[in-house]
Amino acid sequence: MDLHKEGDRGSAKQKKVKIVFVIGGPGSGKGTQCKRIAQQFGYTHLSVGEILRQEISSGSETGSMIQKIMKEGKLVPSDVTVRLLQQAMQGINSDKFLIDGFPRNEENVKAFEDLTKMEPEFVLYLDCPQDEMEKRLLSRNEGREDDNIETIRKRFKVFMESTLPTIEYYESKGKIRKVDAGKSVDEVFESIKVIFSQGKDNKVPPSRHKCKCLIL
Repeated sequence: MDLHKEGDRGSAKQKKVKIVFVIGGPGSGKGTQCKRIAQQFGYTHLSVGEILRQEISSGSETGSMIQKIMKEGKLVPSDVTVRLLQQAMQGINSDKFLIDGFPRNEENVKAFEDLTKMEPEFVLYLDCPQDEMEKRLLSRNEGREDDNIETIRKRFKVFMESTLPTIEYYESKGKIRKVDAGKSVDEVFESIKVIFSQGKDNKVPPSRHKCKCLIL
């Protein structure tokens, strides 16, 4: 499935594709919850973080560049991220995509909209306290080299500075669906199930969506 190159011929098909973005700070539980959502609601789950790590593992020149950027706790350029995401979506026979860890900044949003001519159905925001996210990252022992305290704190800072403005952008469009991700995995998923069961009918007044900045 090539979202960019299908052109007018694929416009009808494009309109049927449903995309949900899942965003939250590092350690907010995006991957865990996305696996459950995909299983229960029939979405194809794509983790942008995993896509980037797979590119690193390939040993490509792009992968080496991505590795260096991630070690520094910075964000990968939008054109690179969107290109790799599009490649991952190509050839997948699915009309429902759950995209985990994207967009990470306003530039990601613009690149995605410009290249795919699509917007998400809604954006699931996993709102989790920083101390809880830090505790989870330090205890998960997945062997990821970016799970050290120095890089973790850089990632928190990047999230606060870069990702929160995208939350505000989608909030202004009425697309944010926020859940308290500081609770247990099961409790968080119960809140998520309500959102996905109701879909577009799950409208929450803007005043209840106000984002609280993380204090570093």
